[in-house]
Amino acid sequence: MIQIQGFTFNPFSENTYVLYDETKECVIIDPGCYDNNERQELADFIKSEELKPVKLLNTHCHVDHVVGNTFVAKKYNIGLEIHKEDLQMLHSLPQVSHLYGLNTEESVEPTNFLNEGDKIKFGNSELEILFTPGHSPGSICFVSKEDKFIIGGDVLFHGSIGRTDLPGGDHEGLINNIKTKLFSLEDDFVVFSGHGEQTSIGFEKKHNQFLV
Repeated sequence: MIQIQGFTFNPFSENTYVLYDETKECVIIDPGCYDNNERQELADFIKSEELKPVKLLNTHCHVDHVVGNTFVAKKYNIGLEIHKEDLQMLHSLPQVSHLYGLNTEESVEPTNFLNEGDKIKFGNSELEILFTPGHSPGSICFVSKEDKFIIGGDVLFHGSIGRTDLPGGDHEGLINNIKTKLFSLEDDFVVFSGHGEQTSIGFEKKHNQFLV
């Protein structure tokens, strides 16, 4: 069974996730750790649980989700994996950071591009990829069919959806991907979003004003 540890990092209150199972192998998704204290918090948890990071994954490449990429990649000697449609966004990190008044280093380059239907394997566990652009051109979700949860980045939130007014955004595309891909999952799937509290597919089907 996959265990999920969340952290809220950086000025954007972004949710970073560490997923691990009984083998102690883990994947790190969207490391938003911005300063030394946040990076230490992430590293201390991994050390205290005796975890072995084997994958570095981005749901998408907006600044708040990738500022810790280089730290994680270098500290644990693992490659970055993203969808290729967000590569340009990843490369714009220094310029975007400057616009927000942040001081960030360039992200490491991806070592692998992920596509819909790909399987992310670690330990005894597996995540399946859904391609869900709209918030960004290369947004993806990581789905555990066995444990019934989604690491969804900024696609779907509790009572809301990802903003689509940023470069590469597509409002109609986002709505369509949520309804045809995420809402095809069972109601009891838990959604761990890129910001805010967790929710469920069933709750959002009934109550999300953007989707009813």
